[in-house]
Amino acid sequence: MSGNATVKEYMTREVSTVSPDDTVGDVARRIVESDGHNGFPVCHGRKVEGFVNARDILMADDDAPIFTVMTDDIIVAHPEMKLTDAARVILRSGIQKLPVVDDAGNLVGIISNTDVIRSQIERATPEKVGKLMRTLEQIHDVPVHEERRRIQIGALIPTQARVYADELEGRRYELERGLAEPLVVIDNAGTLLLADGHHRVLAAARSEMDEMDAYVIVVDDVVELGMQRTAEKEGLSSIDDIDVVDYARHPLIETTKRLQ
Repeated sequence: MSGNATVKEYMTREVSTVSPDDTVGDVARRIVESDGHNGFPVCHGRKVEGFVNARDILMADDDAPIFTVMTDDIIVAHPEMKLTDAARVILRSGIQKLPVVDDAGNLVGIISNTDVIRSQIERATPEKVGKLMRTLEQIHDVPVHEERRRIQIGALIPTQARVYADELEGRRYELERGLAEPLVVIDNAGTLLLADGHHRVLAAARSEMDEMDAYVIVVDDVVELGMQRTAEKEGLSSIDDIDVVDYARHPLIETTKRLQ
């Protein structure tokens, strides 16, 4: 999926909701009569107060109000959040649906695991290496060529300051089974800039691997690259400088309790 795609591009805007004062029986009937719904955001007006699904109401009394059985501490996302980050939350945490709220905490949509899969199917995937090669040639007016090499992990300079802990575990799983994609590296006069694969390379280092397979874009003339200046500005000189953060502390992730 495109790293620039946002939640608002793929979220469902027409969202079926229930009220905190609706009864368990009312919501059970809506689930049975709906086309594939197994749960609903619980909203007071447009404010999201929780989420209720079939499991929550399974053993509850039909006359019980939904606010007594709903989950009231749920993760919600912002429409400007990157789709890749929303996918990480949905697919790694087991959440099937992520309500989307605006800056005022009002419900504006919902993003589901189905939406994430749809984004993957619909996208026209650019070939990463070829696109980056063309970009370098156009911006810096220099010839480049591609090589396939084994690269020493310790020689790499990262261009991304942080990675997510949960995705790091996913990449380690892939490495153990030989499923990881090659890195994408830019060789600028012997300086090896890691352009793509920060999670993979950090997972490899933690698995005590010394080298990895990589697509290497060799810059034939020495140039000052913007990503190299950015790395220097952020104090990135080796993969040890990459911070590992938890997706739950993403700046565009909230929980309903924090919104109230």
